[in-house]
Amino acid sequence: MKGMTASALAEEIGARLKQARLNQDLTQSEVAELAGVSRKTVLNAEKGKVQLEFMIAILMALDLTDQMDLFLPKQAISPLQLAKLQGKKRQRASGRRSDKDEEPLEW
Repeated sequence: MKGMTASALAEEIGARLKQARLNQDLTQSEVAELAGVSRKTVLNAEKGKVQLEFMIAILMALDLTDQMDLFLPKQAISPLQLAKLQGKKRQRASGRRSDKDEEPLEW
């Protein structure tokens, strides 16, 4: 897949989506109904020209969402990003406060 254009990759994903539909012996209209989209949207998805939200709805209708971890695994936070998120850590203790300066509590 390396070296493919975005358009070529989208077409490849669309072709795989079509093959998944055919493997389940479903028509475009049946998938459209299951996904809550139009048949034309399914047709466009199979050409690789569809909005992400509709693609996900079609994947859900075809019960392919388990494949998402293979497609785009959850990304761990890099140590550099984690350090930026944590901000500055304390480098030294501030020491104990003396009790002399504090007034006694009255109940």
